[in-house]
Amino acid sequence: MKVLTVIPGNGQGMSMVFSRRQVDKIEELGATVRRFFVASRTSLFGLLRDSFRLRAEISTFKPDIIHVHYGTMTAWLVTHSTNYPVVITFHGSDLNPGPGNQLRVFIGHVLSQLAARRAKGIICVSQELFGRLRFGQNRAVVVPMGVDVDCFQPVSPCEARKALGWTHQDPVLLFNAGLHCTVKRLDLAEAAYWQAKRRIPNLRFEVLCGNVKPEEVPLYTNAADALIVTSDYEGSPTIVKEAMACGLPVVSVAVGDVVERLLEVDPSRIVARDPHALGQAVADVISLGRRSNGPVIAKRDLAESIISKRVLKFLEACARCAGED
Repeated sequence: MKVLTVIPGNGQGMSMVFSRRQVDKIEELGATVRRFFVASRTSLFGLLRDSFRLRAEISTFKPDIIHVHYGTMTAWLVTHSTNYPVVITFHGSDLNPGPGNQLRVFIGHVLSQLAARRAKGIICVSQELFGRLRFGQNRAVVVPMGVDVDCFQPVSPCEARKALGWTHQDPVLLFNAGLHCTVKRLDLAEAAYWQAKRRIPNLRFEVLCGNVKPEEVPLYTNAADALIVTSDYEGSPTIVKEAMACGLPVVSVAVGDVVERLLEVDPSRIVARDPHALGQAVADVISLGRRSNGPVIAKRDLAESIISKRVLKFLEACARCAGED
């Protein structure tokens, strides 16, 4: 099975790291994989250059299937550059509403839908995203992104704090702002923090930004006492599954697939998009003073090895179907 994987970005740092991890695991499962990174999605010259590079890569590699991570221009570029069968994984903002330039968001969504129309198969990381498809639902499956349970696993909070250089013993509320703090609703998370601080005066607020090294994230999820998620829109938020795998309790609004992910996780809370309710839930969870049962559930349902097997099986089925056409 020869898979050409196409991912936006430069393949460095935190850029699409969850997709890169899945590709590594699919390769470990026996597929012959090549990685192609789309460097530019806004420059006409860059897109033309990437289109020529992509066509050359396809001609040389002759893949059984092309797997595109992310919609918008990336998926459109691939589906309109070749007649080889293509599977698209939609991750969130490629179909969800978003902040910023609404014309650009609209164009991105149109390109995603046009790409979906031409795709041999579609993977949506949540049921919510599946519902946003206008074409190809009969060729789509819902498969969440997995988590590397070898990397994200429980370690002593004291050891994690020592590695991060935290000298205090105060409880910590963790928030993942990523590169898009507006859609992640940092403002709502901060308001909830101040509400929780009324009950836990020494509570601290730690924000993960998009420049945190991937290998340091498990330290944060083990060192903190709770994670708060307040996003307006999500696909299948990776940070929630990483927190689960480390036993970090999660307080979240109902967004993406978080409700499904936390269904059996205790302690965890799904609450209204309200600072007071979120703050009370944070204080309640931290006051319990214990880790969650998330590691057991993450290993059972969300381990990258399990998810990647499902993805590879779907890629193989789409390649067979294309061969029969």
